[in-house]
Amino acid sequence: MSPSYQPLLEITRGDTVESVHHGALAVVDPQGRLVASYGDPNTVTFLRSSAKPFQALPFIEAGGHVHYNLTQKEIALICASHSGTDDHAAAASHIQALAGLREKDLHCGVHPPMHKPTAERMLCAGEPLTANRHNCSGKHSGMLAFAKMNDEPLDSYLEHDHPVQQRIRVTLSEMCSLPEDEIHLGTDGCSAPNFAIPLVHAALGWARLADPAGLTETRASACRTIVDAMMAHPEMVAGPDRLDTALMQTAAGRLAAKAGAEGYQGVAVLPGAARPDLPALGIAIKVADGDGFGRAIAAVTLEVLRQLGVLSERELQALQAYGPTRIIKNWRKLDVGEMRPVFHLHAAAPA
Repeated sequence: MSPSYQPLLEITRGDTVESVHHGALAVVDPQGRLVASYGDPNTVTFLRSSAKPFQALPFIEAGGHVHYNLTQKEIALICASHSGTDDHAAAASHIQALAGLREKDLHCGVHPPMHKPTAERMLCAGEPLTANRHNCSGKHSGMLAFAKMNDEPLDSYLEHDHPVQQRIRVTLSEMCSLPEDEIHLGTDGCSAPNFAIPLVHAALGWARLADPAGLTETRASACRTIVDAMMAHPEMVAGPDRLDTALMQTAAGRLAAKAGAEGYQGVAVLPGAARPDLPALGIAIKVADGDGFGRAIAAVTLEVLRQLGVLSERELQALQAYGPTRIIKNWRKLDVGEMRPVFHLHAAAPA
């Protein structure tokens, strides 16, 4: 295990620790000050789908949502890893209709809906899987709409040198205060470019989404548009029984959250969310093993928010199905162990 990562969460069976998830995280304010951390906050790792609000930002900044008369629900979907419900697919289809696009223009590929009841219904009905059910169809619809708005090629919209992708990299570089040549590039599961950057810089980007007062008015307005849409329609950002949706619904306008694959989570905590005198915060978390069971990142995220004082006891109780501490049951519903956080945030020394 890399020394960048430290124990975050352990799972017991009886009174014996059976498994441990390691990771690292950074908590940053909008001025770039490290507020708290655990593990190495300079760990470089891919944002995966936590990058989606930043990938949407240049489109919104250029007025794309006004140009196509997009609703808040549709803006939220552009930032989403949605569950593929009928509502999600319909919203993607409507974005495409407004932009004069076709579903077949999307190069994200096809997979079954993440929402199991929808997937089972489609399977039983023999309904074919299409691109709009893909969790990234909103993002791809937004990228294509951006290209269409600027009369740029559609078939190559995912190429690294396409103007849409170039604008996204520049925007990410500026939001996260990281030179563009220090952004490591890769290809995401949906075939779009993705970015590996230090956690501390990603957290800064999230902090600026939460409080963009120090940015240009055009960019600040775009940040507010994105965060407001995500918080107003959290059901579009993820879906039923998923942490991002549940967390934003419970926090009710105080934070925006976006998970990524392989155990990544970004959170934008708005000013005064914990106490009236506290600034906005950006949080970036990485679970080192990729969190294949999907159990660690939710629990760790809730524990970070608990330690920061962002969530009340009542709110934590409402989210207890996700953690931070949870009883583990076997197939007979017998209590056999416990999942529990094992970290304490390290407060940064005053500057």
